[in-house]
Amino acid sequence: MSAELRFLVVDGLTGVQTFARQMLEGFGLPAESVRCASDPSSALSLGLEFKPDFLITDWFPKAELTGIALHQKIKEVSPGCRLALLSFEVGPEQEAQAAAAGSRFLLRKPFTAAELKATMSRSLEALAKERPELHQRLSAIMKSANPPGATPPRIVLPAIPVPPALKPGDKVRFGDKTETVQVVVVSHGELVVQLKGGTGLVPATKLQRL
Repeated sequence: MSAELRFLVVDGLTGVQTFARQMLEGFGLPAESVRCASDPSSALSLGLEFKPDFLITDWFPKAELTGIALHQKIKEVSPGCRLALLSFEVGPEQEAQAAAAGSRFLLRKPFTAAELKATMSRSLEALAKERPELHQRLSAIMKSANPPGATPPRIVLPAIPVPPALKPGDKVRFGDKTETVQVVVVSHGELVVQLKGGTGLVPATKLQRL
């Protein structure tokens, strides 16, 4: 693993990509050490060239190339690459698959910015303990970014939309009406629903669960 840690963030939600990048840069990592992609295919092309040390990716369960499969392919060119997974579905089966793949964490979506930051911080701390030279390098980067006596820069983090957990049959408020959820799907990385009697898809963030 190189002294300059390289991170690849793969998620269909632009907000997640932006926050993850700002979060990692806030830890003192240089901007050029963090790359982002919206889907596994483009992430694979990027990853084979970039050779990340840490892959943070959505599970992409319905994609031809899942998050776990993407990690396996990237490990062919970067054997020490660590994996971290994000998923709307987290249960015993997903947890077992994540553990078998060696994932450092499996974070349930939707999550808050604070949850992602705390989870990633713990993972980096664990990584530093495994590799003392990384701990020294990260400490040096952070001291350089925030020299003694200086006021640390204030990082403004973008808000990550947090859609309510929904399932078919749930009652929700949409505008000034009470509706029933008929179908729940993930479209382009966003949780959307079809309401009973409706034909269009509504972002879950616009609904209030009753």
